[in-house]
Amino acid sequence: MEIVYTQQTDQLLPYEGYEKDFEQIMERALKLLNRPDNMVCSVIFCDPDQIHEINRDYRNIDRPTDVISFAMMDDDSNIFVEEEEAELGDIFINLAAAQSQAQEYGHSVRRETCFLFCHGLLHLLGYDHMEPEDEKVMFALQDEILDEVVSR
Repeated sequence: MEIVYTQQTDQLLPYEGYEKDFEQIMERALKLLNRPDNMVCSVIFCDPDQIHEINRDYRNIDRPTDVISFAMMDDDSNIFVEEEEAELGDIFINLAAAQSQAQEYGHSVRRETCFLFCHGLLHLLGYDHMEPEDEKVMFALQDEILDEVVSR
């Protein structure tokens, strides 16, 4: 299991210790979902302008969002195997959204940032929330994974 981090913004990361939290979230998700532990993903921290551009160019939605995931395993031809690791894909996290949503929802920036990572990771693992039943499953998994790592 590996997480590769990229900072694409001058904005400071919202809290220290996110690497340990993200590793725990990924480890817990893989175990809970009975997935192998040889998975790799990338996390890219960005600002609202950057994620707006990504959302517009790749999803045809002309506004910023809080998190976007691009799954490699949606298409078998995209899977890159190096040293027996399976590349899940990329998670883009809008740091400004993490900070403002934490305040809006009344919890810590740590909780919100971990939520965004967990949400993006579940998308990489094939979960979605387009239909009410799928949303119920995905959101229950998020809570189950997150509540063991960071309190509400």
